[in-house]
Amino acid sequence: MSHRELLDRQKVPRALLETKSLWKDRCKDIGNFESYLSRNGTLIRKFFLHVSRKEQERRFRERLERPEKNWKFSSADLKEREYWKQYHEAYEDMIRRTATPLGPWYVVPADHKWFTRVVVAAAIVDGLAGLDLEYPKISKAQSKAIARATRLLGRGREI
Repeated sequence: MSHRELLDRQKVPRALLETKSLWKDRCKDIGNFESYLSRNGTLIRKFFLHVSRKEQERRFRERLERPEKNWKFSSADLKEREYWKQYHEAYEDMIRRTATPLGPWYVVPADHKWFTRVVVAAAIVDGLAGLDLEYPKISKAQSKAIARATRLLGRGREI
């Protein structure tokens, strides 16, 4: 099955499917958009949460067996599971084409939610630490106002 066949089942407008360079164009657009965001000060981190086939099956079974999780079940998920290999080929291709220094991908094992959360949080903290953030500088006028307020509060006066 090709990427196009996957799209056929996803209600993508027919005109887009007729474009031979659909994937190349989409990936280029993603890169351009991320470049724009980065130039405007946005930190970009992308996460692909990879659930193994075995864990996905366990979660599906849990949805069937536990009444409080029945609402999560969709028979369409079982049908789509037949295309596991094709989906993964498409994901890998998309990640390869859209990973950049400005917008890196983090492929995170997601069978254990606690571990997934730790990895994602660590990547976010690392990204924020790299921004070298600092408090804004205050003007001389602001400094004088702070000194005045400190004196007034020091005398127990209401301000």
